[in-house]
Amino acid sequence: MSSTRLIPTGVAVAIAISAFLFISADKPKTTPPAQYAAAKGASMNNYTKPSDAELKKRLTPIQYDVTQNEGTEPAFRNEYWDNHKAGIYVDVVSGEPLFSSLDKFESGTGWPSFTRPLESANVVTKTDRKFFMARTEVRSKHADSHLGHVFDDGPAPTGQRYCMNSASLRFIPVEKLEAEGYGEYLHLFKKDGHK
Repeated sequence: MSSTRLIPTGVAVAIAISAFLFISADKPKTTPPAQYAAAKGASMNNYTKPSDAELKKRLTPIQYDVTQNEGTEPAFRNEYWDNHKAGIYVDVVSGEPLFSSLDKFESGTGWPSFTRPLESANVVTKTDRKFFMARTEVRSKHADSHLGHVFDDGPAPTGQRYCMNSASLRFIPVEKLEAEGYGEYLHLFKKDGHK
């Protein structure tokens, strides 16, 4: 009698995908591309998403997989899950403002989690029926980037948990908001005593 234990196919696939994502998770590029429409005060109404070829050049493999193929980065092995700095999070593709550190909380999931969007007009939801369950997917409005999912198990005041992928986001610290064209959000942090 053999003592070999078989791993169920679904578990083996999940392990293989997690290993691949961990190995291929390049450090996200931090220099903002010149094409960010939201930066420097430009209107998102005139935003045109770059071609797929341009996105493949500009984004790291994990950023591309998450935003364009609805991938998921590894929990606890991503850039912002434990980020406690003051600032805002924008779409890594378009630069549209999405979330604020003022609404970020420790969810224990290993992904950055927020109670609400910074700009609800830049966030859209749709039903995701993958993995034999119905979840609410969160996407950016203008770039149509996959960001993550929203759940109804968050803290007050909203009771929501926007569980996002760091690879979909770019963090802009308070001290760089003005220089990068997001000065309109500085007042949020002055009021809260961060600056």
